[in-house]
Amino acid sequence: MKNSNVVKYFHKLISNKIAQKFIVRKLDHKLYKRIVYNGPDDLRAISMKKYEWSISLLNRIIDNMNKKYISKHVIERFSELFLNNSLPKNKKKHEHLREAYKEKYGSYPPNFLVISPTQKCNLNCTGCYASSNNMTAPSLPFDIFNKIVTEMEEEAGCRFIVISGGEPLMYNDNGKTILDIFELHPKMFFLFYTNGTLIDSEMAGRLEKLSNGIPAISVEGYEKETDERRGKGVYKKILQAMDHLKEVGMPFFTSITSTSKNQDILLSDEFYKKYFDELGCSYMWQFQLMPIGRGKEIFNLMPDPETRVKLYKRWESLMEMKKYPMADFWNSGVLTNGCIAYGRKGGYLYINWNGDIMPCVFVPYTVNNIFDIYSNGQHLGDVLKSTIMKNGRKWQSETQLCDTEHVQNLLMPCSIRDHYENFRKNILTQDSKGENAIAQEILKDQDYYNELTKYDNELQQLIDPIWDSTYLSTKKGSSGISIDSYPKRHDKKG
Repeated sequence: MKNSNVVKYFHKLISNKIAQKFIVRKLDHKLYKRIVYNGPDDLRAISMKKYEWSISLLNRIIDNMNKKYISKHVIERFSELFLNNSLPKNKKKHEHLREAYKEKYGSYPPNFLVISPTQKCNLNCTGCYASSNNMTAPSLPFDIFNKIVTEMEEEAGCRFIVISGGEPLMYNDNGKTILDIFELHPKMFFLFYTNGTLIDSEMAGRLEKLSNGIPAISVEGYEKETDERRGKGVYKKILQAMDHLKEVGMPFFTSITSTSKNQDILLSDEFYKKYFDELGCSYMWQFQLMPIGRGKEIFNLMPDPETRVKLYKRWESLMEMKKYPMADFWNSGVLTNGCIAYGRKGGYLYINWNGDIMPCVFVPYTVNNIFDIYSNGQHLGDVLKSTIMKNGRKWQSETQLCDTEHVQNLLMPCSIRDHYENFRKNILTQDSKGENAIAQEILKDQDYYNELTKYDNELQQLIDPIWDSTYLSTKKGSSGISIDSYPKRHDKKG
């Protein structure tokens, strides 16, 4: 059967309520078998978290499809992209590309890329790392932007790009926008972070027509918290944007930064019920405040170690009990086997509006610039050879991407926020420079060093016992949870 016919047949089945239940049960079973029984993780609790995450996302997509928040066209496009990437011939081609990449650059390619093509933004949010000024804010030329995406697609076999900012919908280079990137790369998925204020009915319709660029709309909580940071009236515009997207059947995600100011909201059930059940969000990203700045006040905004543990437990219950698909960039480290920075296999690199290439959005230190790389006749893969990237991947391979006898606590996955002392001593290099003046200044700030290492030490005392009891005890052959106990738990959950 041709791909197009398979896609249409699948959509017809999944749209039928009776057939839908059967298909979902089958997919549930396949996910459980592939991830838990046949998955590569030796710690079964990690496998279960990955399974719970996958099934919560599946359930949410089905729920929003039944509410008509996701159009037939979008489902067909998603299914087509998934099937194309799953075909044996395409899998073989993908593996060939990755092996050729490793042979050429000495390392497997990252699975995806994060690009901030412009620093421009129509808002002026308090504490924004982009700190844009629309009069002078830089942007990548479209030909460079497109060259980066093309290289990742054709040379690295990448099928996923994240676009951040600034405000991505303000990107415009001689009439070319991020939607032109979506159109030029129809076989790729794009996720873009947006404040949502520029998504009107026309924009929503264009996104649905393309169906390969999903918006993740940033909020701070409810109206009070969002308007307090982003400006009066912004929250109402966000709700309007969500309505426009639902009207045309274009799914959307939400994104929120957890701070000491909104932590009580994020620990409540009501917040997630609001965004998932009432507003129709299909997925949620949560980012804990990364302290890039000097002074005690920046650390006072961080959720303290005790609250971080509470947020971790909330994430667990949201997936297992509520089936709300959400990932916390730090607390959900088990989903990715730890840190995904430094261009590791399964991870990513970050490129900003100046062309600076960094290990991560939250590691604001750079050695290479994409303009220099291209003018020297090199490729993005050559960046993986830099010492800071190698140092980061070495740390990952020795502490996270290793066997269960040596793996360290994946609930503290971040190389810079959770292991700052090690980052400064063993990863950061002399030739690295800050992305901006603030990032450069804090390298000389002893108070900053002391505050972050103190945070890390306090967090480790709290979260190591959870790692030991919840994860290490589930190793195959241990006296804890064994593989034989999972069918009962799975059957109980249905």
